[in-house]
Amino acid sequence: MSTKPQTVIETFRNPAPHTDYTIRITMPEFTCLCPKTGQPDFATLKLEYVPDQLCIELKALKLYIWSFRDRGCFHEAVTNEILEYLAGATAPRFMRLTAEFLVRGGIYTTVVAQKTQPGWSPPADVRLP
Repeated sequence: MSTKPQTVIETFRNPAPHTDYTIRITMPEFTCLCPKTGQPDFATLKLEYVPDQLCIELKALKLYIWSFRDRGCFHEAVTNEILEYLAGATAPRFMRLTAEFLVRGGIYTTVVAQKTQPGWSPPADVRLP
């Protein structure tokens, strides 16, 4: 069992590739460093995706997210970097990453980035009485 950060994400075959379903993952312990001051930034990352052929292995995701702990990153840059890497590794039908950073200097920052596979549309919502 690895106890060190890793920059490689593992995937596994989608067990239901014929179905549009959403995977939601919340990561409340994300940390990186402010590139200006070197002080830690804390965020909750919320990943939502509709897999196509591959899914993200959760332990690998944890170790990947951990790899940012000692890196200086602007909020906007790190959110888009993570989304690009995860979407590149899994080629999902849809993926959205929301990064909710805790207060710094009296300001909260939320960055939302998303990717959609060309030609894919979400199924219509079903409203039940």
